[in-house]
Amino acid sequence: MGLVFRSRKKFGPLILNFTENGFSSWSFKIGRWSWNSRTRAHRVDLPGPLSWKQDKSRS
Repeated sequence: MGLVFRSRKKFGPLILNFTENGFSSWSFKIGRWSWNSRTRAHRVDLPGPLSWKQDKSRS
């Protein structure tokens, strides 16, 4: 398995994601809730190692 370069820059609740090819996606996180521009999915962090995710394709 090869190495993969990934980098994140945080500006308050806005997170910019970069790969070796440049800009990848952006995310918005407030408290336990977050939204990612690439997957267009909402995610809520739950206690422990659990999280809940709702894809754009589902209501």
